[in-house]
This record gives sequence, structure tokens and C-alpha cells, in this order.
Amino acid sequence: MGRKFFGTDGIRGRTNAGVMTAATAMKVGQAAGTYFQRGDHRHRVVIGKDTRLSGYMLENAMTAGFTSVGMDVVLLGPLPTPAVAMLTREMRADVGVMISASHNPYEDNGIKLFGPDGFKLSDEDELAIEAMLEDDLALAPATDVGRARRIEDARGRYIHAVKASLPHNLRLDGLRIVVDCANGAAYTVAPSALWELGAEVIAIGVEPNGKNINLNVGSTHLDAIKAKVREVRADIGIALDGDADRLIVVDEKGQTVDGDQIMALIGSQLAARGELTGGGVVATVMSNLGLERFLQGRGLELVRTAVGDRHVLERMRSGGYNVGGEQSGHMILTDHATTGDGTIAALQVLAALVSSGKPASQTLHLFDPVPQLLKNVRFAGGKPLEAESVKAVIAEAEARLAGRGRLVIRPSGTEPVIRVMAEGDDADEVADVVDTICDAVRKAAA
Repeated sequence: MGRKFFGTDGIRGRTNAGVMTAATAMKVGQAAGTYFQRGDHRHRVVIGKDTRLSGYMLENAMTAGFTSVGMDVVLLGPLPTPAVAMLTREMRADVGVMISASHNPYEDNGIKLFGPDGFKLSDEDELAIEAMLEDDLALAPATDVGRARRIEDARGRYIHAVKASLPHNLRLDGLRIVVDCANGAAYTVAPSALWELGAEVIAIGVEPNGKNINLNVGSTHLDAIKAKVREVRADIGIALDGDADRLIVVDEKGQTVDGDQIMALIGSQLAARGELTGGGVVATVMSNLGLERFLQGRGLELVRTAVGDRHVLERMRSGGYNVGGEQSGHMILTDHATTGDGTIAALQVLAALVSSGKPASQTLHLFDPVPQLLKNVRFAGGKPLEAESVKAVIAEAEARLAGRGRLVIRPSGTEPVIRVMAEGDDADEVADVVDTICDAVRKAAA
């Protein structure tokens, strides 16, 4: 069946428009609460959120939905997505909910669901819940309506778990760290964890007001953290996104260290200690060819998946890998978390920095990225990638790049756009290949 509500990462949209309404949130609570009631025990859901204004509305609506079908609700307040996943499992909850639209502006919001194991739901689970959203669901008898309570120590529990991802004898004394929390879910826990490990912490993006999440701060807007790192002469900058499942690093010179470089660092460090499982790292088709060559030079494999952290995680679990992620900064370290966790990934980077005794600019840039270019072609309708003229141009481009580069062409899953990406050792050739394919797509779509 086609999906009306769930997308590639839960349900997401503009608040009070389309699917992202209080009515939908209550219905999702009822459907997920009904679906996950298995057995005779008293069932429980944990609900966390980021700092968006609409979080209050959706949190209350989902609480009403869950309690109306007899499930007890534990409210966590503003916490990172990985904290909700962790507490779902640690509190023996039957389901977990994160109310967040990640790196999107505050006008958007979303709902992510976690199973009792702390992992995001499978496609089968999502489809089953989606089908239930169209049904009239049975409500609990008056005597069995659920209760709701808010716990105050959720942040402390998560901070403890984050710190436990590092060896007990490792401290961050002497490091001056700028951390940008995007005015989002990690605005208290990330600075606190770093400070408790001994670092000198300069925090920005830690004054949420409901409308400033991701606004010119965070992992998708790096100008603020780069300026602050240079201003205070910090050793390193840590940039998270609104729900803190992404990480982008800035070195002491203000240079960006993206997800590919972070995967290269963590993967090679674990391999050197004999702790890397699966024989490689899992990333998406968008990760740079330079990462693949770097890993191959160390006898490691880069396994590629479709774009999206859920695809990365699925491949990690099926192949026994413990390091994976995306160029955009999603870092999944399954030894420590069941989903992307920017703060835990940051601590692994900081551990490597402490161990090296060298500046971040010398420690974190492990390979030179291959020239890469991505362009989007918007079209009015039809299927331009199926045109014979486009197929011929793509085949010619693949032949040009054979052995020296890579080509990735994919339609967007959310809008009428074709994404054309090429990379190779010759930047001019890469640009020519991308432009030629884009022109062919435009002509076919005209």
C-alpha cells in the first residue's frame, strides 16, 4: 500500500498543515498504543521531544492517544533522539516516541517511533500502524485508562550513558571545546557531559525559545561555530542538529570535518584496536570516494546503502558492522547506541584527539576528498530518467568516469527533483558530466 503518513524517517511535516496536526498525533498514539499492547503486563510508552513550540501540542495529543487505549505514558521532556531510544529500552517500555523534525526549521515537526528494543520501527511495523490510522480503534474501558507522569532524571540518565561510552580513565582536561546545540534537544545534556569529563566548554545554541531551533546554528549552519572557535581559540568545535543525532566537527582553524572524515577516524581507530566488526564501515551512496579509498588502503571495506540512516542501520545489523553513518553527520555506533548519536560520536572524536596529542587539523583530516558535485533538476511531471536520450547520456558518463570516479543519479523521495551527483579526480570533468546529464534530464522533462 502507498504511504500517507510515514516517510523515510517517521512522520514529518509543517505544523497544523497536512498530517502534522494534533488530531493525527492523537491517532498515532492510539494506533501505536494498540499495536504494541502485547501480553498482560501494564504497558508503557516514553515520549521525548526537542524544543519546538509545537512540541507541547503534539506531546499532549499523543499522551491523550496513548492513555485512551490503556497505555501509561512517561514524559521525558526535551532530550536528544538517541536518549529516547536508550530510555525506551532501559525503562522496559513497549514503545518510544520522539517528537522532532530534526534539522528542519521550527515550523515543521515530526514523530519518530521506537520499538521496545530501542531501534526505529521496521517497514512492516510502520505499515501496520499506518493501516490502523484509518480505522476506528477500540478505546480502553474507563477503569483501564492510562496514567501519565513526568520524570525529572531523564537527562542525568542519558549523560551517564554518554560518558560510559568512553574508558573510565580518559578525561578531556585541557581541551577547550565549543559545542553548538542548535537551540535544540541537547542544549543541556551535551555541554554537561563534556564539562563532567573535564573539558572547558563554550556553549552556543543553548537558548531555545521555541522558534529558534536550527536558526543559523547547528550542524547545518556552521558559520556561527566556526566564528566562535576562532574567537575563543578553541581546540575543536562540536556541532549538533536539532535532535542531536547528527555531528559535524570544526577543527581549531575553523575547517569543516564532515561525516565521511569522522567515519574514517572512528573506523580506523577501532580497527587498529581490533574492535571494528564486519571488516569495514557502512555509509550511503553519497559518501565521498576518498573515504572508500582511505578504508581500502587499510584493508577495510566501505559498504554503501541508499540514502537515509535507517538504510545504514539495517545494513549494519544484517552484516554485523558497528560503525556506520552519512556524510551529513549521522553517526551510528552500535556498540553504544541503537540510532545515530551526535554526542557519543563526538566523544569518540575527542578521545582520538586526546590520544594523538596533535591539533585537530592534523588528527581529523585523514584523506583528501575527491572532487564531488551534486545538482538538482526540478521537473513538472513524467519519468525523465526512463527516456532513452537520458539513459544514453548516463551510459556515456559512466564510461567516462569508469575506474576514476563515480556517478549517482536518484529521484527525490519527497519532491519532483532528480539529484545528479558525480565525483572523480578531475574536477572539470566532474562538472561537465553533471551538467551534461542535467541538460539531458531537462530536455526529456520539457
